[in-house]
Amino acid sequence: MKQFAALVNVLGTSTKTNDKLEALSDYFATAADEDKVWVIAIFSGRRPKRTVNSTQLVTWCAELVGLPLWLFEESYHTVGDLGETIALLLPEPTATQSFTLSYYIGQLIQLSKAGESEKKAFITSSWMSMTMEERFVFNKLITGGFRIGVSQKVMVNALAKTVSLDASVIAHRISGNWDPALVTFSGLLHADSGAIDHSKPYPFYLAYALEGDPAELGPTEEWQAEWKWDGIRGQIIKRNNELFVWSRGEELMTEKFPEYEILARLLADGTVLDGEIIPAKLGAPLPFALMQTRIGRKNVSKKQLQEAPISFFVYDILEYEGIDIRNEPMQERRNKLERVVKDIFDKADDASAVPVMLSPVIPFSSWGDLADTRSQSRNNGAEGLMLKRKSSIYQVGRKTGDWWKWKIDPLTIDAVMIYAQKGHGRRSNLYTDYTFAVKDGDKLVTFTKAYSGLTDKEFAQVDDFVKKHSIEKFGPVRTVKPELVFEIAFEGIAASNRHKSGVALRFPRISRWRKDKKADEINTLDDLKKLLTTYGK
Repeated sequence: MKQFAALVNVLGTSTKTNDKLEALSDYFATAADEDKVWVIAIFSGRRPKRTVNSTQLVTWCAELVGLPLWLFEESYHTVGDLGETIALLLPEPTATQSFTLSYYIGQLIQLSKAGESEKKAFITSSWMSMTMEERFVFNKLITGGFRIGVSQKVMVNALAKTVSLDASVIAHRISGNWDPALVTFSGLLHADSGAIDHSKPYPFYLAYALEGDPAELGPTEEWQAEWKWDGIRGQIIKRNNELFVWSRGEELMTEKFPEYEILARLLADGTVLDGEIIPAKLGAPLPFALMQTRIGRKNVSKKQLQEAPISFFVYDILEYEGIDIRNEPMQERRNKLERVVKDIFDKADDASAVPVMLSPVIPFSSWGDLADTRSQSRNNGAEGLMLKRKSSIYQVGRKTGDWWKWKIDPLTIDAVMIYAQKGHGRRSNLYTDYTFAVKDGDKLVTFTKAYSGLTDKEFAQVDDFVKKHSIEKFGPVRTVKPELVFEIAFEGIAASNRHKSGVALRFPRISRWRKDKKADEINTLDDLKKLLTTYGK
């Protein structure tokens, strides 16, 4: 655990990618294989299930320290992180022991069916044998709250420096549905575990935002344009006569979308499709907000299937007839994709029941023509355009040069901040999470929250304002004088019965601090509803 705690400390405090890369490389070169497997799992989102809840941790810590619960809560609100609060409050260790990361995780897994007294005994005895740094990461293991700013790309590159494999191969092999409690380090990276994982997805190729003039990309004939759809990026896989659906976040989502079951019969074996999971009817996208009625549900009702039918807008093919074709030029992959989609519809008894739509290629003769088309994105249920070099291979992760997302300008509204709450991680001591309101006659109506978009200096200034102009305090939330005006940017708007304003925003964030405006100059609820009428569905 000491070695893992030291690694987390470097990853959590360093702002330089090279420092993080070096720390991870050193860890993978020296740590035990069992620990290395768990580090790969933890940093790629495969954390062990929680066996102890937050209330128990708070209670046990407060008992050890002799602290009333209200004072613990005050400490927590000040620190902003439960794991760190506990690590800071606990007394000095009574003895130190050096167990491995895999030992502690194994013990936590075994405690899943244990009684509370047994869980308490293990947790508290572990606390009292650890340094503060070890306690911090131990608590993070329990709560599943690792947010240390290390990307999977950095981890893959670190592994590539210590094993004889290309980074793209590693990225593929650590994807998919594997259990860190069962797989070995060699079995994971060198695929010698015997069993074949037919469900394993490919790492996704991601695009950077295009900030400049698209004409700088070169001749138009070298580029393919498509709509940038607003959905959940996913892969549909058909192997071994089984169908699998993966999200970009590497969540196996097959059972969440029963609409895709028909593809187990219609899709040829040895096929992997890349596209967007989108609510749609008659080939037209529906508001992404409808997806919220489907995500997270184990059982989907007939009503939900009718109100939020899911389609797959497919735009690439990564495996064809059982062969990885990612290194073929995109134009060749597109030709194969069109044949595969045609074959799906040819096999179907009812074409209207096929939950697949081939994302169309947008014809254009000049960058100016394409700019005009881009301006119609919202009318087509899209966020803008994707620009893809026709000769490009399908790469791993976010790369510059061949794929670009050319998004439309966001919608904006001016609002006043009325609530503030402290942030997390490095912002845990600052009020950085805000709730905003618009005018409705003489009243202020809340309509969204946002916690990004300002510089560190601006966050510090707003924090100072919150502390000096608080009106009331409700737990971690403070009501503040409605004086600070901000421009809120968002990608889309939809009607919502769950919000007092009657609307829900897609990706809200702070666009700028409107120091030139007073609170009585903000937008109104009617202005929001006009945006809903114009751009909502």
